[in-house]
Amino acid sequence: MNRELIVRSSSDAVDFALLKDGKLTELHKEEDNNDFSVGDIFLAKVRKPVSGLNAAFVNVGYEKDAFLHYHDLGPQLSSMLKFIKQVSTGKLRDYSLKNFPFDKDIDKHGVITDVIKANQSLLVQIVKEPISTKGPRISSELSLAGRYLVMVPFSDRVSVSQKIGGNAEKDRLKRLVKSIKPAGFGVIIRTVAEGKKVAELDKDLENLLDKWTAMCKKLYKAPTPSKVLVELNRASSILRDVFNDSFTGIHVDDETLCTQVQDYVQEIAPGKESMVKLYNSPVPIFEKFGIERQIKTSFGRTASMSKGAYLIIEHTEALHVIDVNSGNRSNKAKNQEDTALEVNILAASEIARQLRLRDMGGIIVVDFIDMVKAQHRKKLFDHLRDEMKDDRAKHKILPPSKFGLIQITRQRVRPEMNIKTTEVNPNGNGQEVEAPILLIDRINADLEKLLKGPAKDNGITLNLHPFIAAYLTKGFPSIRTKWFLEHKRWIRIQPRDAYTYLEYRFKNKDGKTIY
Repeated sequence: MNRELIVRSSSDAVDFALLKDGKLTELHKEEDNNDFSVGDIFLAKVRKPVSGLNAAFVNVGYEKDAFLHYHDLGPQLSSMLKFIKQVSTGKLRDYSLKNFPFDKDIDKHGVITDVIKANQSLLVQIVKEPISTKGPRISSELSLAGRYLVMVPFSDRVSVSQKIGGNAEKDRLKRLVKSIKPAGFGVIIRTVAEGKKVAELDKDLENLLDKWTAMCKKLYKAPTPSKVLVELNRASSILRDVFNDSFTGIHVDDETLCTQVQDYVQEIAPGKESMVKLYNSPVPIFEKFGIERQIKTSFGRTASMSKGAYLIIEHTEALHVIDVNSGNRSNKAKNQEDTALEVNILAASEIARQLRLRDMGGIIVVDFIDMVKAQHRKKLFDHLRDEMKDDRAKHKILPPSKFGLIQITRQRVRPEMNIKTTEVNPNGNGQEVEAPILLIDRINADLEKLLKGPAKDNGITLNLHPFIAAYLTKGFPSIRTKWFLEHKRWIRIQPRDAYTYLEYRFKNKDGKTIY
């Protein structure tokens, strides 16, 4: 498996595309005006605690107040409030928490008005970016994420990722971290720490302590609200979370950004910084790596799969609905049940990709093609779980219901990636049509179906607009030449001046329209 990260820079945003064996699996955008990214820490001011909601509305500088629930306060809230007061007034200059006296934990079933008051200052972290009409969701239980470890101030607990296999490795990591952990800080050991030596973990912990110290220095006489710690830029945070030995290349089209990424890769994986390359070509970087075409085919209401199968993806305020369709798929399966299983397995892989690609969150209901056999439903369920193992967002998948529905919940921390794929109709009627770049894909699919049907022995001529005809026949090897090499059949192409840009028809040797 090869992974590549493609980074495109523009004047107001940076786009990141994660490719897995050349296929687009994640797409992110970092905009200059996004001041409320997940992981950012603010010195904020409580606007109003509401006992009925057992929550408070907090001013973090956004146009709408952030929402802070009692369960997101963290057990050591009292200690944190005392720490903030002493640091912001200059009474405390030692930020290590080594000799800091902790207060007892707040009652886990308490009331918010008993622990925080209006106009009180506290440190909060963005856990969910502003979405639609809602302000950011925040937590005052802070965490600083590193490459291998997550450091939790005002805690003493050491926990290990459940994805690390084997109790012996979990015990080893826990023992190592306890030996180097500074007093007053808890640590969560991340999955990528598996097999790492104590020196690597210690270096990661030192970097996190430096971040904590730099943040605390900003608290002295800081105004409220103000941002005191900025999460890594999106390129670095993606690399921090997904970088591993399967990475084969990182391509960046901006020199300054390329240098920043090289420095970060050198920090997390010394010796691997040579894989970060500056892309310098007149062909746009997303076009060179085939990303633009994949964006056009992957977003929108319909997502195509191989051999005619496709997904219909609908969005509502409450949930997302995905319908699996076999189309007019032709295969060698002996019966309907085998066809349903084959299409469902294919769809499960594409759905796992679509959820990551669009960053769809909340409740997702998938209507798979009905299958009678219980072992087939189990095989589908297991395959979907395996495909979603690489998904970094927290998620839960329920087994298929008796109606063939699978329900998924997936954590939503930022707005869904939504890209418009329809374009103005080039025929000039004011309507919108699917992107013309998909026209060749559609012709390819239709041709493949025809060549497997009865028309294969009856001669095929493709009639279409002269511009599209030239696109198919010019250059070497032309698209028509590739058809010949693949299907061992020469397809006659006939330009028609009367046709509109997106119009085409397949005819047999008698001139009769067959598709």
